[in-house]
Amino acid sequence: METIVSALLVFVSTSIDYLVVLTILFASQGKKGLKSIYAGQYLGTGLLVLVSLIAAYFLNFIPQDWIIGLLGLIPLGLGIRSIFVDEDIDEEDIKGKITGNGSKILAFTSLTVAMGGDNLGIYIPYFTGKSLIEISISLVIFALGILILCKLSQRLASISAIGEIVEKYEKIIVPVVFIGLGLYILIENGTINYLISLITS
Repeated sequence: METIVSALLVFVSTSIDYLVVLTILFASQGKKGLKSIYAGQYLGTGLLVLVSLIAAYFLNFIPQDWIIGLLGLIPLGLGIRSIFVDEDIDEEDIKGKITGNGSKILAFTSLTVAMGGDNLGIYIPYFTGKSLIEISISLVIFALGILILCKLSQRLASISAIGEIVEKYEKIIVPVVFIGLGLYILIENGTINYLISLITS
């Protein structure tokens, strides 16, 4: 019971910031992008958990904060790209089965990893010292949590008011959110300050 509660607390505390971005993604992508968003969320979180599990056993391999902050370049790049790339052209590319789906899943996976890069600081100490059974229970809780998070975001995106606003102002909202997220990750992890110190030193 203790493992279930602790896993829930860890997941909720590290996933709240996903809600807004996922809501925007579901509203802007429509039904055709549902599978890619779900897959990206699971793959991205899975990668973060995998890195955390490895780092929990090999603590000397834990990256410095400024290195984690470099992940902020991913949403930053996606935001800048969305300003210049015509969404209609992008939608036609998505219809091209393997290539389109692959690129979308990769983009959503990368975004999930970038958004959750700072979660490593919570996942790593959480998984350290956990038994195989405790880790397995935690992974099940995380998997169910992702499903609930995506369903909730999808439901919020289906609300007509939110859907219409996102559809109307998508070209403004998406770049602003992604670029803001990228800058936040870079600043929060001290990446910008570190790079500036390298240049000025």
